[in-house]
Amino acid sequence: MIESEAEARAWLGSLPECDAAAWERLELLCVLLAEENTRQNLVSAASLGQVWLRHIVDSAQLLPHVPRETKGPWLDLGTGAGFPGLVIAALKPQCEVIMVESRTRRIEWLERARIAMGLDKAQIIGQRLEMVETRPVSVISARAFAPLERLLALSARFSTSDTVWLLPKGRSAQQELDDLRKWRHVFHVEQSLTDPQAGVIVGTLAGRKDKTK
Repeated sequence: MIESEAEARAWLGSLPECDAAAWERLELLCVLLAEENTRQNLVSAASLGQVWLRHIVDSAQLLPHVPRETKGPWLDLGTGAGFPGLVIAALKPQCEVIMVESRTRRIEWLERARIAMGLDKAQIIGQRLEMVETRPVSVISARAFAPLERLLALSARFSTSDTVWLLPKGRSAQQELDDLRKWRHVFHVEQSLTDPQAGVIVGTLAGRKDKTK
């Protein structure tokens, strides 16, 4: 378990994706986040004191669950303050990271941060998910976006049998998975590296179960 800012930065530095340029992008993200948080409540003010643990590594911990050869697209639902979308894009700048967010001020923030960080392959889609054009993606992530059953109903259309799902779910992860009845899947819960009470739902989705059975 990662418990401090020093441990968080050390773990991050062990990632193959975290080269010098990635460090610069993430350092800039932390600065931009603190500045923007004085204008709108992106994250809790208290969490900024542990920004590497609570936001950067909490997002980056998803990467080891994705095969290294995966090129994208990576679809991040309800990106909000930029987590995990901006962190993933900072660590994988050649990957097409698509961040979906419907709130105007968050959209504006994400676009400013994307430009400042030089994330040319990243894209912000400022729409409700229901309005986003269907396309197959390699990875789907969502941090506190919706309950699992509703999340799958909204976003399964972007998934293939090979799409990796990465869903940080806090302490409800195992219960939400246990309650999932309508879908054929190969999901399991991974322990969060940053919160002893949190889990991440990881796996692939095969589709809805046959309603006639």
